[in-house]
Amino acid sequence: MIDEKALEKAYNRGLALEKSGDFAGAAEAYREALVLDPEDHGGAAVRLAAIGQGAVPETAPKAYVATLFDQHAEVFDMILVDQLGYDVPLQLREQLLGFTHGKHIFKQMLDLGCGTGLCADALDDLAESKTGIDLSENMVAIAHEKGDYDKLFVGDVVQFLQEKHLEQWDLIVATDVLPYMGALEAFFTAAAHNLTEEGVFGFSSESLAEKPLQKKGFIVGPHQRFAHDTDYVRQCLEQAGLKLVDCRDIVVRAEQGAPVPGQLFLAKKEN
Repeated sequence: MIDEKALEKAYNRGLALEKSGDFAGAAEAYREALVLDPEDHGGAAVRLAAIGQGAVPETAPKAYVATLFDQHAEVFDMILVDQLGYDVPLQLREQLLGFTHGKHIFKQMLDLGCGTGLCADALDDLAESKTGIDLSENMVAIAHEKGDYDKLFVGDVVQFLQEKHLEQWDLIVATDVLPYMGALEAFFTAAAHNLTEEGVFGFSSESLAEKPLQKKGFIVGPHQRFAHDTDYVRQCLEQAGLKLVDCRDIVVRAEQGAPVPGQLFLAKKEN
């Protein structure tokens, strides 16, 4: 059983020390938090990586991602769209319309990391049936209230893709998912397996304009989100049997008043 008071004390001490610039002291506090909470609901592992005091994890802890979005579900749309200027689903819409010349309606769309349903709203008329999945139960509850999905699930997107499904999807989308996921090999392979022949995979990533990425192709940025190297993304797509058909530089969102650069990708399952 987690000692909540001790965990809160350790984590808050880490935040205060990090803010003051004492990264070594912050790291000690975050490691203490990890001992108290091995599932890492507070994201201590990604904070350690972000301040250069720990190895870059393969992915953000599931408990951290679920907790983060559960806590912000009620105000998620307001913060992300209204305050941070996030419009990636609308940018993806324009990308898809350009790729299909506005003449193709997808039969079944799978929205990975669906959140409150921003993609379902933006792509409403581009897919006949929509399925969504997200780690956050509270986010899925809001998406259910909106009524834009035919099916909704709570769970990890990679695990979901690796399960056996009776159906395949001719459109799979994942906006604002890669920033919480480091290694992409298993994710892309599983996504490709669930695409129909000629199916399309659309997703976004974040990058760091002035900071070199590590050789593995991804790094945890200063705001505890993963940034990915474009060549690494291309390589993972190729290994998964997905052909990159479009990649464009975008502004993903604002962070402390500054634009966050990223990319928007479209890939197609090869015959």
